[in-house]
Amino acid sequence: MKIAVIDYGMGNLQSVLNAFQAVGKDLLVARTPKEMVGADAFVLPGVGAFGDCMRNLHSAGLDEAVLSALSAGKPYLGICLGLQILFEESEEFGRTPGLAHLEGKVVPFEKGLRDDKGARLKVPHMGWNEIRKESVTPALEGVPDGAHFYFVHSYRVVPEGANLVTTTTDYGLEFVSSIAKENVFGCQFHPERSGPMGLRVLENFVKWATKN
Repeated sequence: MKIAVIDYGMGNLQSVLNAFQAVGKDLLVARTPKEMVGADAFVLPGVGAFGDCMRNLHSAGLDEAVLSALSAGKPYLGICLGLQILFEESEEFGRTPGLAHLEGKVVPFEKGLRDDKGARLKVPHMGWNEIRKESVTPALEGVPDGAHFYFVHSYRVVPEGANLVTTTTDYGLEFVSSIAKENVFGCQFHPERSGPMGLRVLENFVKWATKN
C-alpha cells in the first residue's frame, strides 16, 4: 500500500510526513501527476489561500490528476485546504472555482461571532476545539464524541446536503468540521497537530486505505 502526500508548494508538508511516520507509515511525496501514478491513496494537506492552492495545483497539472484519482475510487484524505478545494467554489478574495468533486461552497466566518458567554470571537478560528460526531466513518473509529482537535482557518465549508457531514464544531455558530463520502474523508482540523486523537485519525486512514 503506497500512500502519497501531494506537494503543491503550500502547507505543512513535513508535519504531515512526521505524523504519519509516528503511526508507522512512510508517505511518498508527489509533486507531479507522474509521481502520483504509483500511489494507492492520497493525502492533500494545506494552509493558506484557496486561490493560491488552486493555481499551484493547476500549474503543476495536479488538479486533473487529483480528480482522476478521486474518480478512480482511490482513498483521499483532505486536510484544511485539502478539504475545501473538493467543493465547487470559495468566496475567499472573490469567487474562485474549486475541484467541484463535491457540491457546496466555502464561505468566511461571519463577523461579530460571540461565544456562549457573549465574548467576541476572533477570526481566524485558531486553537483547540471539540468535535460533535454526526455520522459514522472509518476515519473517526475510536475517536470519542467531544474529542478536541487543532484548528486554524478563516473559512468553512457549506456542503449541499447533510449526508456528507461527519462532525460539526461550534465557534459562535455550528460549522462542518469533517465530511466523508465513499473514498473521501476531509477534515477542517489538523490531525497532524492534534496529539493522540489526531494520530488516531491518521492511523484509521491508513487502515481504511489498506482495506480499499
